[in-house]
Amino acid sequence: MGQEDARGPEGESDRADISARRASGRPLLLRTAGIAAGYGEETAFEEVSLEVYGREVVSLIGPNGAGKTTLLRCLAGILPLRQGRVEKAPGLRMSYLPQRLVFDRLLPVTVAEFLSLRLGRPFFRPAWPEGERVESLDELGVTSLLDRRLGELSGGELQRVLVAAALAKRPQLLLLDEPATGVDLLGAAAFDALLHRLRDRDGLGILMVSHDLHLVHHISDWVYFLNRRILASGPPKEVMREERLAAAYQRFPHPG
Repeated sequence: MGQEDARGPEGESDRADISARRASGRPLLLRTAGIAAGYGEETAFEEVSLEVYGREVVSLIGPNGAGKTTLLRCLAGILPLRQGRVEKAPGLRMSYLPQRLVFDRLLPVTVAEFLSLRLGRPFFRPAWPEGERVESLDELGVTSLLDRRLGELSGGELQRVLVAAALAKRPQLLLLDEPATGVDLLGAAAFDALLHRLRDRDGLGILMVSHDLHLVHHISDWVYFLNRRILASGPPKEVMREERLAAAYQRFPHPG
C-alpha cells in the first residue's frame, strides 16, 4: 500500500508526527484514499483519507452528524462507497462492534447461545475453542453471564458480550462505534484497561468512534477530527485543542 499525507483545511498535520508514526515499525492495516459515502442524495462524508496501524488505537471524533458511524459502516463493508478506495493489508481480519445491538429483549436467548450464533459453531465452556487468540471470558467479565438471557443484561454487560463476540473472530483490526455507551464508571475503567491489553499485549489495531473525549485523550495514539471531511489529524494533544473543539462542538468538553 502506498503512502499519502493526511491533510485538512487547516493545513498538513505535523510532518514529524506523521513520519514518526510511519517509521514506528507497526504494520499498516488499512488506508483510505479520498473516500465518500452517503444516503440518497445526502453526503455523509467526503474526501476522507486515513490510516490505521497495528498495535495502535485510532479515534474518530467530531460533532453529531459528522459521518463517523457511516464511515465505520463503510469500512466494515456494510455500506457502499461513492468514490475513493480502501486498501487493506493482505488477509486482514476485521471485526465491527456497532453502537447498539437491535434485538427483541423478550427472546429467550442466553449469552452462550448468542455467542454460538455469532461464532457460527457451538460455543464450548468454560473456554474459547482451542487455538483462538482472544481475551479469556474471565478477563472480559463474561463467564458469569453465560447462562443469563441477553435481554436481561445491563448496558455495560451487553457491551462486554459484544466485545467478546467480536474478539472471537480473531481480528487484527477492531472497529468500535461508541463502545462506552451505557457503561457505568466501573465498567468504563475496565473497558479502558481492555483496550490497553488488546493494543499492547495482542497487537490489535483499533479504530474507535467516541464522544467520550476523556477516553479518547487517554487511550488514543492518533486522532482524526471528522466533520464531513477530515479537519485535522495527529496525536491527541495536537488535535484536541480548546479552540478546535470549541469551534466544532460550540462548547469546550475538556479532555483532561
